[in-house]
Amino acid sequence: MDEEYDVIVLGTGLKECILSGLLSVDGLKVLHMDRNDYYGGESTSLNLIQLWQKFRGNDKPPAHLGPSRDYNVDMVPKFIMANGILVRTLIHTDVTKYLSFKVVDGSYVFNKGKIHKVPATDVEALKSPLMGLFEKRRARSFFIYVQNYDENDPSTHQGLDLTRITSRELISKYGLDDNTVDFIGHAVALHRDDRYLNEPALDTIKRMKLYSESVLRFQGGSPYIYPLYGLGELPQGFARLSAVYGGTYMLNKPEWKVEFDMEGKVCGVTSEGETAKCMKVVCDPSYLPNKVRKVGKVARAIAIMSHPIPNTNESHSVQLILPQKQLGRKSDMYVFCCSYSHNVAPKGKYIAFVSAEAETDNLEMELKPGIDLLGPIDELFFDSYDRFEPVNEPSLDNCFISTVLPPSFLPSFLPFIYELSFLVQ
Repeated sequence: MDEEYDVIVLGTGLKECILSGLLSVDGLKVLHMDRNDYYGGESTSLNLIQLWQKFRGNDKPPAHLGPSRDYNVDMVPKFIMANGILVRTLIHTDVTKYLSFKVVDGSYVFNKGKIHKVPATDVEALKSPLMGLFEKRRARSFFIYVQNYDENDPSTHQGLDLTRITSRELISKYGLDDNTVDFIGHAVALHRDDRYLNEPALDTIKRMKLYSESVLRFQGGSPYIYPLYGLGELPQGFARLSAVYGGTYMLNKPEWKVEFDMEGKVCGVTSEGETAKCMKVVCDPSYLPNKVRKVGKVARAIAIMSHPIPNTNESHSVQLILPQKQLGRKSDMYVFCCSYSHNVAPKGKYIAFVSAEAETDNLEMELKPGIDLLGPIDELFFDSYDRFEPVNEPSLDNCFISTVLPPSFLPSFLPFIYELSFLVQ
């Protein structure tokens, strides 16, 4: 371990493994360490016995749930946008040879007390009860504008500067009602709350275009894909990529210390009496707690079921969004379901997750609107985790700390490219 590296990565969470893989491909000498004896960190996938140990202690899971090895239960469940930067990164780095993906069956939204399919085709749009006939015509005009919009072609802007006008101002030009605005902002643009309405419209347009492109990419019923055997496969895929390009891995390192020089810049990491020198450190917030601040808390319920979510067309995998206005909340709630079709549970079993930004101390009552949509439940677990963001200045201390993912789909990973541009300098 007494060597010098360009970058030392601490933690094998998804973000850390992606950066480790990309930095190794770029030719940097990388050492990747983790206090745990497994990959994935907080975003790992657990089998049934591991899940029981985490939430039920020494109790054993009941036999009717099936073999433990057939379960891969994500601790931070996320679907992936099919045409996002992460997918392009997977293809560009050839990590796809380590993983297999499958399109998620459907995307749904909760509106006026009912579950509705988010249309993925023109036929579905015509039949959808989400809007009346005249509202559909107005919405169609707006969607055509979004589809034709090209940031680099002013002729498609119709005289509108989307870096200056807000989403609210843009949408109001098409006379759309509040329910349609709610649908567009949360079920298509995938905003987590209504702050976007008072922010420049360009981001909302880009999000809508990404949604549309992702639906079209694999011609499925949703814009999402998900890896077979769970999201825990993703960190391992990028870890393999890093190893192929010379990255060094050291797991099960519970004792460690990040070292700094007299100027406050990171200079190495010490573990078990040995110090590995480095120029930069990448880590999750738990490795440098004095350089982060808490920005929120995610509440989550994990349900094992013997049926798909009711009113989702018997779908084996779905994303269901409950917009904040429908629940009287400050942010959206998400219901994520997958099953044996993605090899995360035995045949006939389904894993559902209900996640939301915690707004109260009573997690069970807070998640009840989502849990009530699941139908009969075999087993139910409650969990929560804090969200942190870095407060340091990486250009001063050379420490690059990731943020904890919010309770929604996986983002486009643009921040990773930004981080990477500093790391390779």
